[in-house]
This record gives sequence, structure tokens and C-alpha cells, in this order.
Amino acid sequence: MPTDISPAGASSPGLSFRDAQFEPRQSTSRFIADALRSAIVEGSLLPGEPLRQDAIARQFSVSAIPVREAFRQLESEGWVTIEPNRGAAVSLQSADEAREIYEIRASLESLAIGIALEHHTPETLADAQRLLEAAENEPDPALYVVRNEQFHMSLYAPADRPRLMEMIGQMHRRGERYLRLKLGLPIHKDASDAEHRAILAALAARDIQQAQTLVARHLLATGELIHRFLADAQALAQTTHTKKKRRASSRTTSRQAKQ
Repeated sequence: MPTDISPAGASSPGLSFRDAQFEPRQSTSRFIADALRSAIVEGSLLPGEPLRQDAIARQFSVSAIPVREAFRQLESEGWVTIEPNRGAAVSLQSADEAREIYEIRASLESLAIGIALEHHTPETLADAQRLLEAAENEPDPALYVVRNEQFHMSLYAPADRPRLMEMIGQMHRRGERYLRLKLGLPIHKDASDAEHRAILAALAARDIQQAQTLVARHLLATGELIHRFLADAQALAQTTHTKKKRRASSRTTSRQAKQ
């Protein structure tokens, strides 16, 4: 399903109900939220970019009500920031948030794999293997994010803990755009795929301690990697901003001296 959400004021009509497959059972607000989330993950909507309620309502040919509901849903998931008198905007990426998401995932997913381990069957392990291979062979970063989540969830599904699975799913969704940063360099994807294989091997060997250790280590390392990447980028941006201010101040001082 395409997710080309045009920025406010753009001439392109972007995604609408007319050119997307819409399931009748899916609420309008959920459909819009999913489309906006995909646009953020794929980079069509950038961090800090305003989300104009009226423009999005026109784009989807709906009233403002489902758009507001979609904004509230995305705000609860951390994708959107809503400020009084300023409206909604795509949330800025945060190094600390990224690390915390993966710390939470490490705790939840090591618990889930420990519960699931004794309930796995040859069939469920074969399914996990199939999903692992699908992720390894997926060249599209956007689709890899989906395959990655499918593989991880297949490791925990036999635990039969719906509320735990729901919490893990929420953390996966909150971490989607951060995971895309890790996939920028192929070496990180290769390392992640190798870690997935080791986790599945421990699961197949019924080694609960090893499976839990590997899952936690895999997720914590990802969180630290993304935290460093974002922290370095933020420090560089701050340094660049400071240098520009100094140059501007110097030019102003020089002009005043000449006067």
C-alpha cells in the first residue's frame, strides 16, 4: 500500500482512499494513522514537520474528526507531538528515547522468549526459520522492518500471552524509525541477521538462558548503537549552529566597526 503523504502545501495529492486498499473493518482514523506512520518511517514526513489537519483531511476526503483521532493515536505512540496553539508535528528523534525503547524491549522480549521456549514445536520453529530467511533476503529497508518484527514475534507467539505480545508490538512500532537508522549501513544489517540466527539456534536447542541472554544482548546493543548515532548527530548539529551564530555575530561586529 503506498504511503506517500505530501507535506502541507504540496501540490501532489498524496495518498487518499481512492488510490489505496481500504478494509471496511478498519476505522478511518486508524487508516489515516497507519498511513502517516508509514510516511514518517519512510521519510516522506520529516522530524519536526508540521501536520496540517485541514490539508490531511482534504487529502483523505474526510472531516477533521478522524484526523484529530489519528493524531491522538500517533501522539500516544510517540510519533506525533501536539502542542496547544501550535498544532501537531512529527516528533523529533531522541537518542534517549531510542535507547529506552530498546531497553524496554530487551526486558519484555527476554521474558517472552523464556515463556515461549517450552511451547515451541517443530512447526513453529520452521515458521520462525522461514521468517528469518525472509528478513535476511529483504533488500527494502521499509519491508525489512516488517520482516524483522514478524520474525521476533514468531519467537514469542507460543507463549500465549496476548497482553505481553501487545506491549512488545507497541514497542516495535515506536522503534520503527529508529531501526531504519541502523539499517543505513549493510554491516549492521548483516550483524543483526547473524544475531537472529544465534537466537533461533538457542531456541531450537531449548537453552532458555542462552536464548534470553542473546535476545537481551541483541536489543540492548541496537539501542546503544542508535543512541550513539543520534547523540553524535545532535552534537554535530549543535556545533554547526554555534559556528554559524559566531560567524554572523562577527560579521555584524565588523559592519558596526566600519560605520
